[in-house]
Amino acid sequence: MLKIAVDAMGGDFAPEVNILGAYESVLDNEIEVILVGNEEKIREFLQEKKVLKGKISILHTEDQILMDESVSSAIRRKNTSMRKAIELVKAGKADAVLSAGNSGAMMALSFLLLGKLPNVDRPAIATVMPCLKGPFILLDAGANVDCKAEHLVQFAFMGDAYHKALFNSTSPRIALLSIGEEGSKGNEATKEAFKLLQDTNLNFIGNIEGKDVFFGSADVVVCDGFVGNIVLKVGEGLAEALMKMLKREIADLITGKIGYMMIKPAIKSFRKKIDYSEYGGALLLGIKGTSLICHGRSSAKAIKNAIRVASEMAKKEIYRRISESLKSTEDINEGKDTVNRFLCS
Repeated sequence: MLKIAVDAMGGDFAPEVNILGAYESVLDNEIEVILVGNEEKIREFLQEKKVLKGKISILHTEDQILMDESVSSAIRRKNTSMRKAIELVKAGKADAVLSAGNSGAMMALSFLLLGKLPNVDRPAIATVMPCLKGPFILLDAGANVDCKAEHLVQFAFMGDAYHKALFNSTSPRIALLSIGEEGSKGNEATKEAFKLLQDTNLNFIGNIEGKDVFFGSADVVVCDGFVGNIVLKVGEGLAEALMKMLKREIADLITGKIGYMMIKPAIKSFRKKIDYSEYGGALLLGIKGTSLICHGRSSAKAIKNAIRVASEMAKKEIYRRISESLKSTEDINEGKDTVNRFLCS
């Protein structure tokens, strides 16, 4: 039985949503959840639920990382719920870990405690986003503000492996997010990455512009964390704004109520497709383990889905798949080193 460690104290609505999400997840799946945090507070929310022996356990720790706490301060403390949850994976006592708490601290601690995979310079945050033709993977979604070309190539390989594991795909379409479709468009890192990706065995389809991202032109969209986080936040904000605008327009119509009843199923389906909680959390790729970073405003539904994704990726050993995929980048790195030595000689 897979064991998933959950930082029970992380997130804007902790610990209630984390506990409820964990409880609902073990009802439907053959997994065990280890809730890490203040035992008294956890049991306070669990007492009204049916006892599930062997399905939910508690690891007590009184300290927790605050949402607005600096990363440097967070990683120095040894007994926080987030750190203890990650340490369970490091010790082999859990198969995956997730937290809706401080995302910077979650990324840093996962990197420090679990370590990075061979041929990975920088781990990346991969998030699943909705589009016209179904979900696509965006990475990096915020881990690395400044990236070199070789980092973008590594992200492409990691995204390829993740898409295959998550959606059982065989040859996902990989694209670089840039300001034009031509390989000559973009900043220096993007233009160099374009050339490098053309020589890989990936299904690289070239550059993709921002206007095409949500039309399903690519299965994996690669960019640096600065751009990726903006795309992520703009996408979330636009989805919420569209729903509010639609409701307001319907309400302004005389026949609005009648019309709403007719299109209610379509609106419900649309809301589900753009709801981030359907996708659970963002996987941190490039580390030796399975670590999910959840939205700070995660609901119980989002935590439940995050636990589902974490268990699926742990079962498929996504980090091992990524490690195997990244072996292809060894030739790329060797080639760049040879060129650099030649230019410097």
